[in-house]
Amino acid sequence: MNNMAVYIDKNLCKGCGLCIHFCPKNVFDITDEINKKGFNVAAPTRQKDCIQCKLCERSCPDLAIVVE
Repeated sequence: MNNMAVYIDKNLCKGCGLCIHFCPKNVFDITDEINKKGFNVAAPTRQKDCIQCKLCERSCPDLAIVVE
């Protein structure tokens, strides 16, 4: 059972896609949801596939991702 969680602060995300690029398990997608800054935000749509490598967290230039 996978007890980890991937959180994205939607107000910090600018939809740059670096989390998508660096994730070896294809956990993220850019969504249709638009944040208050006008950016389409990323979401961990396949969170169950996460292996907790934290490449997304380390690659996010806006510190919008936390892996627990």
